[in-house]
Order: sequence, then structure tokens, then C-alpha cells
Amino acid sequence: MNGETQPLLLLEVTNSSPRLPSSPSHRPNLRIALKTRNAGARNPKMEREISPEAPPTPTRLLPRGPNEERKPGDQGGAGAEAEAAEMGTYKCCIFFTRRFALPDATTPEDVRTLFSRFSGGTPYMGVDELRRYLAATGELDGDGGMDVAEWIVDRVLQGRSRTPRFGRPALTVDDFHNFLFSEDLNPPIRQSKVHHDMNAPLSHYFIYTGHNSYLTGNQLSSDCSDVPIIKALQIGVRVIELDMWPNSSKDDIDILHGRTLTAPVSLLKCLTSIKKYAFVASPYPVIITLEDHLTSDLQAKVAKMVLEVFGDILYYPESKHLQEFPSPEALRGRVILSTKPPKEYLEAKGGTMKDRDIEPKFSKGENEESAWGIEVPDIQDELQDANKDDMSCHERGVDEDDEQKVRKSAPLEYKHLITIKAGKPKGSLVDALKSDPEKVRRLSLSEQELAKVAAGHGPKIVSFTQRNLLRIYPKGTRFNSSNYNPFLGWVHGAQMVAFNMQGYGRALWLMNGFYKANGGCGYVKKPDFLMQTCPDGKVFDPTADLPVKKTLKVKVYMGDGWQQDFKQTHFDSYSPPDFYAKVGIAGVPSDSVMRKTRVVEDSWVPMWEDGFTFPLTVPEIALLRVEVHEYDVNEDDFGGQTVLPVSELWPGIRTVPLFDHKGMKFKSVKLLMSFEFV
Repeated sequence: MNGETQPLLLLEVTNSSPRLPSSPSHRPNLRIALKTRNAGARNPKMEREISPEAPPTPTRLLPRGPNEERKPGDQGGAGAEAEAAEMGTYKCCIFFTRRFALPDATTPEDVRTLFSRFSGGTPYMGVDELRRYLAATGELDGDGGMDVAEWIVDRVLQGRSRTPRFGRPALTVDDFHNFLFSEDLNPPIRQSKVHHDMNAPLSHYFIYTGHNSYLTGNQLSSDCSDVPIIKALQIGVRVIELDMWPNSSKDDIDILHGRTLTAPVSLLKCLTSIKKYAFVASPYPVIITLEDHLTSDLQAKVAKMVLEVFGDILYYPESKHLQEFPSPEALRGRVILSTKPPKEYLEAKGGTMKDRDIEPKFSKGENEESAWGIEVPDIQDELQDANKDDMSCHERGVDEDDEQKVRKSAPLEYKHLITIKAGKPKGSLVDALKSDPEKVRRLSLSEQELAKVAAGHGPKIVSFTQRNLLRIYPKGTRFNSSNYNPFLGWVHGAQMVAFNMQGYGRALWLMNGFYKANGGCGYVKKPDFLMQTCPDGKVFDPTADLPVKKTLKVKVYMGDGWQQDFKQTHFDSYSPPDFYAKVGIAGVPSDSVMRKTRVVEDSWVPMWEDGFTFPLTVPEIALLRVEVHEYDVNEDDFGGQTVLPVSELWPGIRTVPLFDHKGMKFKSVKLLMSFEFV
């Protein structure tokens, strides 16, 4: 047989077009061809790629140091290698597989340089050297630096099942890389401490605010429950909204979205859950905003119920009107109420949606599942759209004079329990922004009303919010519980930018990321420029051209963890994923931008090492946006996201954990990134 030509039937895996460095490859096509070759010759490469008998290719998820032992269960151990090798094997058809030799995830050159710099060029970094590194990156305050460094070295060595050389704990460059790529040891932001001054009036803070907090889904037909209220409080939301309506027998209070098909939940159940979970995530005050549609006798019942449930933790003022709001610190551990001054409940002439037998429907693209992927609208576009809107600046709800007429019928005790009074003065929207030196209040505007006023009177909004509270809520057509661009409110100083917390999407990612600041306590102190008034009476103008204050440099080194958190074929049935990252800024229009790394093909541990520069005019409220996607010919797959407040970023090389599109943190997925301010 030697030297004879034998026909062989081969199954080959080919690409329909060549791969280009600047664009990802097309998905492989299968081709069966009859070829002839020397029977004695072998093609090892082809056998590795398509033979069912080909042995797996060993690989490692993280590099191993030259003196590092393999231990059972170690991330770089034999079990992990076999598991990782499986991630490089894909079925092409019933009997054949395609194998990928997964390359080692090498330590980035910047990490090696950093290690060499602080280790003095030696192959080991001791506790002293690590302490110097931590001090240089601003992580140490006080005299506990040596203890912190020792603890980190111990944690890293224990986690990698390594024993110190020569009896002295020290890190190799691989250990140092492992430390830098640890979410617990090297987080991207200051997470645990409240560091803002908490003694200023409430009007000096942005407050984590929910809208229709009792809804489990869409605005028209979902159930009402205390579960979304509990979830909101557990992530640090400080403002809970309840819509109060008489029940069917008019003798008790239901919480529901009025004139819709939403199923009610009892007020008592909601209040009880608020008391139980109010301070699990933050010690600072919980504000309950009440939308009141009750008769005077039911208002009296609400007052009794609130006092019985909350007891001593309920705060209410002794004076009729507040000239200045209390501070979060003064209200620590307290619950306060906010609502319009009470008025008679008048049954709506049109009846409820149930009465009219209207079925709520979603148009294409408006359902809850599809809403998450929509990009956040630009502020400038919203302001321009507001100018085209027919909505008049003179449209108002119940004015203050009308409220004075009906106020007498409300129970005295109920009125006395309201700390933050919501009022809509008679006149235009611009008139509503006039501040009363004798008292403070809360004003509520829809996102459309805010955009309309902001288009021509932005500084007046900023001036109003220096003493008073401004609450912004989603427009009524957001039936799918989607949200708007929160910066429309924040750049004008609006404290309560109310969001549908039960939904999800890019706008909600921004909201949740913003309130990671200040220890995640739900109160973020407004920057000074929003609170200052110049000698000539001028305040900050959100539409003005501003100079660059600070430049943020970001570098995305690598990513890892998808192979632990996803099935092998989640992204692609025939090959490992082709990941790329998107990095950008959310903030004022001049700062907002998104950039993209190159695509790394066929790798579960992509190495990008791409850098970006972001000039910032308003860095105080800017957010860093990070998303990872997997390139696909038809539609890219989602691989994770996070949003971080720029003002809270730790400079240096950091681990950035990623979250899914619903805001739940992945167990393993993370990026290695660096941040530098110049």
C-alpha cells in the first residue's frame, strides 16, 4: 500500500471568505469533498480539526508561573484544563467535531511593567512592595497599610493554593495578575463607604427614586404587589411611590394603577413590607410619595394605619410649613411622607379601564422583553422634540387655589403627617418654578413637561431645585414600563428622577450605575455648580458650551468568565465566541460618546488591550458605560454590561464585574481595565 494513491472521503470545515484583521470572520460552512493523497502521508492538522478521535488540546484560563504546582481544584489544574479544552470542541455534524487550540491568556504587558516597577526588578513582590503599590494607587488611608497588604498576599496565595518561597510571603507576576483580576480584592470604585457630606438639606441631593413601585410588569395589566417594593429597597431605592384608591366596597384602601387592568394589593401589606426592608441597604430616610385618590374618611384610615405601622420611625414636622428640608443625616432611620395637600376623592366620570372593557395592547417593539436593547435617547434630541410638541407650557393640574378650597375637608391628623408637600401653583409651568422664600415644596413634572420647560428656561429649573424638590416621572405612554434619559433631570438639578424599577434596559442601567456612588446609600450629593448662584444672579446653564475639566483614559485589557457562566454553544454553535467591548460616557451631550474595541475571534478569554480617551466637561455627574457583545452576522449577542460613576473610579488597573441585561451580576464574567485621569 505504501506509495499508492488512495481515495479518501474527507469532511473539511472551511470559511466562506478569508478573515480580515479589521472584521470578524464569517461562520464556517461544511463541505464534503473526494480527495486523493498518499496513503502513507498524514495530515495531523486536519486530523486535529475534524477527526472524532483527535485528543483534546490542553489549555489554561490564567497563566501559571514557572515554579507553581498544579493542585486538584486549582483554576489552572488538570480538571480545569480538561474542562477548558472541552470549550474548544464543537460538533460540526452528527459524527464529526471541530477542535480549537485555545491559546493561553497571557499576562498583559502593562501588568508585567507595573510588577517590575514595584518589585524592584526582582521576580517576587513582598508585602512591603505591595503596600507601596497600594499607597501609590490611593487605596490606603491611615496606618493600616501593612496589615492590608499582608491580608491581600495571604488571600492571593491561599486562593492559588501556593506556599510561600523561603518562608516569606511574596507574589510572582502571575500572582500579582491574579490579584489585579480579582473583583473582591481590586474593585473599580469605592464601594463600601458613604463619603459625601450628609448634613445638607434634602434638596442638595439626588435621591434614588422609583415610579409606580408596586407594579410587577407593564403599566396596564400587570399585578400589583409588595415584591417589587421589597426588591427596590434591597438595591437602595429611597423613594417609593404608592397610588391609593378606595377598594370595591369603599371601606378600605387598595394600591393599584388607577383606571387600568392592574390587580390591586392592600396598602397595609405595602406599608408593612416598607417598614421591614426600609433600611436593609441604606440607613438614610425612605420617602413614600402617595398619589391620593381617597375620600376624607379613608384618609383618616390611612393616617391611623401609617402611625400604627411605623410608630416612632415616622417623621413629621411640628410646623405647618418647612422653610428648609431636614438633612439625610437628621432623618437617618426615619420614614417620611410626601403627597399633595389632601382633597376630596372624586370618582372619575369616565370610569375605569375595566368598566370600558379596554384591552391594553403593545405595538411592535414596545413589549417588555424587547425594550431593554433600545439606546438611551440624547438629551439634545429630547429638548428639540419638546419645542415641536403642541403641549402648552400653561397646562396645569389642580392649582393651589383649588387645593385650598378642599383642604378643609381632610382629616387634621392626615395633613399633619405630610412632611414634603407637593404643590402645583396656579399659572404656567414657568410660574410653577418660582421659589417661595417662606416655604419649600415638591413639584412633579412629566419627562415631556420637563423637556418643554428646559428647552427655554433651563437655569430657572436649576434655581428652583437649589431649595425645593423636583420630581420627574415617565410619560403616560410608556405602557411597557420603559424609561427615559435620566440626565434630562440630573443636569437641571432634579432630585427625584423617578424610574420604573421593575423594567430593565439601558436607561435603567444608567440609573442603577449612578447610585453606586457614595457607598450605594441612595443619596448622592449634587455637585457644587448646581447649588451656586453667581453675584449677578446667574446659575448653571445646562445648554452652555463648557470647557474640558478633566480627561479620562480607559484601557480594556481582557475579559474572562463567560465559559463558567454560559453554555458552550450559547454564542455560537460551531466555534468559540468573537467578543468585542463597547466603552463610552453618558452625561451632558458634549461628553456622551460610545467607542468600540476590535473583535477578538474564537476566544473565551479575549485579549483586547485597546485604549480610549474621553474629554469631560462635566465629570461630576458623568457615567462610564461598558458593554460586551459577541459579533454575529445577523445580530450581535449580548455578553454583559456595567455602568460606573466616573467620580468614584479608582485610578489604576482594576477588575470590572459585568451584569446581565436585567441588572443581575454574573457569577464569573469580568473585565480587566485601567483608569487614568489627566
